[in-house]
Amino acid sequence: MKRLTILGSTGSIGQSTLSIVEQFPERFEVAALAAGRNVESAFAQAVRWRPQLVSLATEELADRLSTRLKGAGVTEVQVTCGTKGTVDCATLPSADFVVSAIVGVSGLEATHAAILAGKPVGLANKECMVAAGEILTRAARERNVPLLPIDSEHNAVHQCLRVGARNEVKTIWLTASGGPFRQLPVEQFASITPEQALKHPTWVMGRRITIDSATLLNKGLEVIEACRLFDVRPSQVRVTVHPQSTIHSLVEFIDGSILAQISVTDMRLPILYALAYPERPASTLTFDLAALRQLDFEQPDFERFTCLRLAFEAAEVGGVHPIALNAADEVAVDAFLDRQISFTGIPDTIEQVLASTPEAHPTTIPEVLAADRVARQTARELVARAAQGR
Repeated sequence: MKRLTILGSTGSIGQSTLSIVEQFPERFEVAALAAGRNVESAFAQAVRWRPQLVSLATEELADRLSTRLKGAGVTEVQVTCGTKGTVDCATLPSADFVVSAIVGVSGLEATHAAILAGKPVGLANKECMVAAGEILTRAARERNVPLLPIDSEHNAVHQCLRVGARNEVKTIWLTASGGPFRQLPVEQFASITPEQALKHPTWVMGRRITIDSATLLNKGLEVIEACRLFDVRPSQVRVTVHPQSTIHSLVEFIDGSILAQISVTDMRLPILYALAYPERPASTLTFDLAALRQLDFEQPDFERFTCLRLAFEAAEVGGVHPIALNAADEVAVDAFLDRQISFTGIPDTIEQVLASTPEAHPTTIPEVLAADRVARQTARELVARAAQGR
């Protein structure tokens, strides 16, 4: 029996992970949940799963949850809060595996703490790897801790790499659907609305990642994550636009062989793969081969997808630049959703933040978080100026 800590339990990945636990009760139990600000969902999850520990974002929210649980006669669940509470969940001695699914860098300290505590980690949070991948992977290697990707693309790469050595890899190919604006004329990008950008053609995801998929910044973050997870250079990672989204990633080996991972577009499959690794349990997630009747692949247009170009440039520079890229994007996406800036204001903001970012290489998590704060503040100032000019 594997006991799980789920960081980000009320989000889409967290809920999908709990559905896997429900489907495989003989394999998995819930040890701890970090639930953010959603008291209602946290209450329902605590009552259903009876974890040892639940963490919420603030003391006030934790008090509300504790009161509700006591009123429902649930007394065995301990409630905590804040960053310390999330770290306590990640390092809980009885937990055997940690799912890192908190959006943004908010879960970075807890993810790092889990690795230091020797916990295998399922990574659904690419921002942690983008911001501090060098630190996290070094800590994982030193402690022989598995880092198992849950992102569908990196999970696919991980599966393909099981049949070949790392030094045999020529190119990792990450597929992108192209989002809702793959064929929209570039001159119309400035008039794109949040409602249009939130209509992803393939996946149902959170708001930020959906916008990032529309700009292809999401794929750029995945390029950086792939470099860290699989120890390859940015020049060894390529992106291909594959509108059908049936092939999740491909690995090209030095002998010319290319392996592709194909499956349903359902996040439960990569989650199950990570939770059960190295086993492959039987599941009901089947793939219809008829979906392969048409497979299209296109080169991404860097003029259309400026954010992808910026991500490749940040990957080459390394150090603080990927941190700044992610931080600036998060601020810019929020501003776009709040109608403070236009859709094209997202790459404009990121580019200006990167231009003002010096070359430096943080070696500790506090240094990473400090660089993140600086980039966010710069992005907020740029957004404020852009909003005034609209």
